[in-house]
Order: sequence, then structure tokens, then C-alpha cells
Amino acid sequence: MRGQALPAMTDEHALALEQRPVVVKLGGSVVRSAELPAWLDAIAASRHPIVIVPGGGALADEVRAAQARLGFGDGAAHRMALLAMDQLAWAVAGLRPGFEVGDTEEALRASLAHGRVAVWAPYSLVAGRSDVPQSWTVTSDSLALWLGRRLGAACCYVIKSIARRHGKFGAGQLARDGVVDQAFPAMLRDASFPVFLLGRGDQPAFAAWLSDISRPPCGATID
Repeated sequence: MRGQALPAMTDEHALALEQRPVVVKLGGSVVRSAELPAWLDAIAASRHPIVIVPGGGALADEVRAAQARLGFGDGAAHRMALLAMDQLAWAVAGLRPGFEVGDTEEALRASLAHGRVAVWAPYSLVAGRSDVPQSWTVTSDSLALWLGRRLGAACCYVIKSIARRHGKFGAGQLARDGVVDQAFPAMLRDASFPVFLLGRGDQPAFAAWLSDISRPPCGATID
């Protein structure tokens, strides 16, 4: 069930899981932090298919500031924030060999098929879609879940620059606290895979789990 620890698996179930990508949402604040290299090292060492969804970081913050200053609408801001994510995707992919930017499902799957870490640039796939609200209620948090559904993800890890002290969080409370966006709880209800939260200092546990994803997941369950 979504948001619960994965049960012990048969060899066949474990093999099926290994063939499905793990979606890793790297928060914009993580990309700007000193902990980024450790997260990227853990991902780069994984033998399992991984798709990184980068946040917009400081570039998305600039979009918010420009909107407040200039007064353009949420539709324009939504597209500009997607472009901010595109730029962070190129930045992240440029930090490790074997990381490759993809802007469509086909491109992401091709990267995974060639043993590369796929880094999603969302503009081409998301801009103008009627099923994705064009407002600040949807950010890279919810888009990671949206992409995970389309790719048939095994699970999703949401990585934030927070001190994670608990083993379980409610999506609604995380949204109210501003840890995830407002659309995240609804997106989570539609997800067909478990979702977990990681914070500062969780890199060793994440690296250990990536070495054998048939083991129980690390991090905090989000439900």
C-alpha cells in the first residue's frame, strides 16, 4: 500500500522492483547545500535505475520575486518555474559522469536503458498540460509524484534540507508546514507507489538502501 514499509519480497518481486525506476526529488535547497555531493555520490554508486527530479532552487525563487514585482500571472510563473527546473537539471547532470538530462518519458527511459542516471527537465512534458495546475500549488514535489506514476516508479524519495526526526509524516501536515507543496497530498493519494522523506545526514542510509533495494526502505514514510 502507498506510504507503508515494503514487505519481505520473493526473488521474483525483488527483480520486478529492481527493474522499475526510483524517483529521487532533490529539493532546491539541497542543490544549494554542502550536502549535495554526498547525495549525488550515493545516487551515482547505485546499480538501480534512478530518475532525479531537481527543484527550481534559487532560480524559482527569482521567478516568485519577479512575479511579485512585475505582476504577471500564475500561468507565466508556472512556465518560468518549469524552466528553472530545466536549468537545475542541466546543472545537476553536469556534476557527475553518467548523469543525463531527459525532457520526455522516452528520453528518460532511454537513459535508464543505457545504465545512466536520468535527470528530468520537465518543461517539454508539463508546460500547458490541462491535468497539471498552472499555479504555485504545484512545484517539483508534486511533479515528482506525477512523473513517478507515468514511469511506473518503484518508489519516490523526497530529499529536503531538514532535520528529519520522525519515522512517519502525514502529507497534509507537511503541506501545511510548507515542507511540500499544496498539491502534494492529492498527488500522493493518486500514487501507486510508496513515498519517503529524507533529510540532512540521511545519505549513508540512502546509499545502503540503494545497494539492495529489496531491503526495507529508509527514511520517513509519508502517508
